Amino acid sequence: MKEKLDYKKELNPAQLEAVESIEGAYLVIAGAGSGKTRVLVHRVAYLVEKGVRPDEILLLTFTRRAAEEMLKRATLLLDERCAKVSGGTFHSFANATLRRYASVLGLANNFTILDSPDAQDTINLVRTQLGFNKGEKRFPRKKAILEVISKSINKSQKLDDVLYDEYPQFMEFSEDIKKIRDGYQKYKRAKSLLDYDDLLVYLKDLLTNHQDVRLVLAKKYKYIMVDEYQDTNNLQAYVACLLASENKNIMVVGDDAQSIYSFRGANFKNIMGFPRIFKGAKIITLEENYRSTQPILDLTNKVIGRAKESFKKNLYTRKKGDKQPIFIDATDENAQSKYIADKILQLREEGLELNDMAILFRSGWHSNDLEVELASRNIPFVKYGGQKFVEAAHIKDIISYLRIAYNWSDQVSWLRALLLIPGIGPKGAEKIINLIGDKENLTKELSLRKNEEVAKLFKLLGEVNVLCCEPAKIIEAFLEYYQPLLKNKYDDFHKRFNDLDSLLRIAGRYKSLEEFLTDIALEPPERGIIEAGLRDKDDAPLTLSTIHSAKGLEWHTVFMIYVAEGHLPSYLSFEDEDAIEEERRLFYVASTRAKENLFLLKPHIDRSPRGFMDGGGSVFTQVSRFLDEGNILNNLVKVELEAPAEDDFEHDQLDEPVKDRKRDQEFLEMMKDYFRGQEDYFP
Repeated sequence: MKEKLDYKKELNPAQLEAVESIEGAYLVIAGAGSGKTRVLVHRVAYLVEKGVRPDEILLLTFTRRAAEEMLKRATLLLDERCAKVSGGTFHSFANATLRRYASVLGLANNFTILDSPDAQDTINLVRTQLGFNKGEKRFPRKKAILEVISKSINKSQKLDDVLYDEYPQFMEFSEDIKKIRDGYQKYKRAKSLLDYDDLLVYLKDLLTNHQDVRLVLAKKYKYIMVDEYQDTNNLQAYVACLLASENKNIMVVGDDAQSIYSFRGANFKNIMGFPRIFKGAKIITLEENYRSTQPILDLTNKVIGRAKESFKKNLYTRKKGDKQPIFIDATDENAQSKYIADKILQLREEGLELNDMAILFRSGWHSNDLEVELASRNIPFVKYGGQKFVEAAHIKDIISYLRIAYNWSDQVSWLRALLLIPGIGPKGAEKIINLIGDKENLTKELSLRKNEEVAKLFKLLGEVNVLCCEPAKIIEAFLEYYQPLLKNKYDDFHKRFNDLDSLLRIAGRYKSLEEFLTDIALEPPERGIIEAGLRDKDDAPLTLSTIHSAKGLEWHTVFMIYVAEGHLPSYLSFEDEDAIEEERRLFYVASTRAKENLFLLKPHIDRSPRGFMDGGGSVFTQVSRFLDEGNILNNLVKVELEAPAEDDFEHDQLDEPVKDRKRDQEFLEMMKDYFRGQEDYFP
């Protein structure tokens, strides 16, 4: 028999208060790195040690792994009784409950749960049955339709609102998508099928409309704990509150400052409104940080302290360390990448492992240039959130055109390029490819097909001079041809424009197509990982990650890139105060991942801020408002890299032979670009 646990010795005063507070409703605001998991683990042990039956305790988490890990740690802390606590995700709890009470809802208890691919196939079946696969206009694909329906449920929004906010290109199909949604629900019901969203929808229905069942469950679970409460959607929060409706012994743990998943349906208002639902709920704040040094915490406290709505907290630490966060104003995107690569190699030489460092960014495309730079230095990395640049399908599409232009015998690239064209299938593509070397018969074949897009492709390939044109110019020519194909192939085409901009900028550093294609083929990021791994198997890779994917993780050294207006915060948030506040929380989450070193980088010049669809250009960037507010930036260590050379400001349209005239025109163009880039920021 183990001795009684000494909780006072194991926990700090705020953690101890949370663990020993068991009767009533509690909101634990757990600041970043303050040990919230430790609190939940010890509270499970404390309840069991106090004589509470394990099956009367319900621990709800967002991943099965999190629940299993907590209960395992509680078991090691106390004894095997903790392993019998009811713990799991909202969805697993819903599944178990619905199996037990399926008949109450008119469901068969042997219902089948559809995973995402199965749900997409079911959507496609209904879509075909309703005849929406034969329209003259390209109808949204099954994946996009399921995403729209799912977001409508998880965000508790009307389908029209989801379309307007996130899928404006499909607004014209609004009524048809609603018919598919309704048909999808009827089909699932008739066949005893439930998708992931249905689990929560039916559980809410069960608890709301069947009071006898709600009372049974609410009386059974006398003590309820919910982890990461700031990430709950309306359905999950509603279910948690209904389960606690009888005993009202509920503790929710989370951090309002880390609520960053609204795009998944998480509702920031759930954690803020908890004390209003449970009158008299006590708020316990965990402020002692065990991760970061005080200078890093001082920065994050100032940034989140300016939030419009929050639970006030001031993170502090006893950890030693006085390195100030460093702000780097880099010349441009590539200078930003070079600085990071240089610094990583320097820190590596000083003994810091690569896997103790991370580069964080707001959007997946922000790392495109950096990925190429790291690959050229043979620095191995893994990327989380967003696809690796050279693996993206739309990048492969453009590269296929370039490879054909360089080598007409490249059959693999021909196949990819031809299959992009509507009306060309595998057999038709193979027939055309087999005639590539036979000009006379190829001409006959193309004239018989009367496919305008095929004709345009051959015409464009015939016009491209790979010996005289720089790679960026060649890409520009193909992008104009590719745009309608991009829109036809990908439902999320508008999200892919930034990658194509990056490809243009990277190609702009090359003078020959051969050199560009060689580097892309021989030194893509993923190959660099393999080769570096062969040289040093003990050298785990560097981490590149979106901020969303980095939540819950930590590194010795963190680089945040594109800390500029329009990037962090994203320009998409400019007209929405709630969205700006979530961007602030993203900044906070990213900054609090750092233990010792925090580098904040901003390119001084943004080469193509408006995208190739709008003609591109170059503008001066503004530092992120989160650093510009309250003199925060002035308290950071600042590094200004070498100023851009005069040639960096030249634009392709300036071809004036007279030097002074060129400078005059250059100034006017730069001024226009500057103010055009600022229009989005004017009130």
